[in-house]
Amino acid sequence: MPTIGFIYPDHAAEDDYPLAEQLLGSDLGDVALRVEHIYGTDLHAVPELLDLGSEQRLAEGAALLAKHGPDAVVWACTSGSFVYGWEGAREQVDKLSAAAGVPASSTSFAFVHAARALGIYRVAVAASYPDDVSQLFVEFLNTGGIEVVSMGHADIHTAAEVGDLSAEDVVKLALSYDHPAAEAVLVPDTAMRTLAEINTIETALGKPVLTANQVTVWEGLRLTGETKLVRSLGALFRRRSE
Repeated sequence: MPTIGFIYPDHAAEDDYPLAEQLLGSDLGDVALRVEHIYGTDLHAVPELLDLGSEQRLAEGAALLAKHGPDAVVWACTSGSFVYGWEGAREQVDKLSAAAGVPASSTSFAFVHAARALGIYRVAVAASYPDDVSQLFVEFLNTGGIEVVSMGHADIHTAAEVGDLSAEDVVKLALSYDHPAAEAVLVPDTAMRTLAEINTIETALGKPVLTANQVTVWEGLRLTGETKLVRSLGALFRRRSE
């Protein structure tokens, strides 16, 4: 298995990544998911998010990951990527790829790629962000050809607060913002611990759920051509990508 590097902002739910490594490794053997942190603000506000996802900060993250020799790098921050809009987020990952010297992506693109891989084009969004930031995610998805049939937001202003949500809170958030017309529910914040709850949520919903840390790990694997089938990480990991 290749090594995948993740640039994670500050601290909140980064323990989802060693959990993913453990879950993947139990089925696949050795898998290397390496996380390095960059620091700015954890405020869910547009100016701060633009700073957090800046070329300079991501280059710092790429430099920190270099010691791991990653085969691909993912910017593990949804709001710090979609806040740039589709073209800005594309430029962001192109510059990250140049800095890292390997293929790169971000969590925002991971959501679009994951939805397409499942043949899903109509979704509900269960966001933790304030409304203005949540609407930017809706716009990003729409540009990527994913229709948002409903969007609910919890109006949580910092990543630290999101990281403190209990497992029960996470499940409740995802279930509360489902919609009958949605083919899946998207939970977009990498500050939220979700990996251990995905199968519970999917069973309750009767449809796929795509969460930020889940799709970020999947995207890293996709970049290296190593998307795998496992049972423990939801419908996304139970379908082989083309």
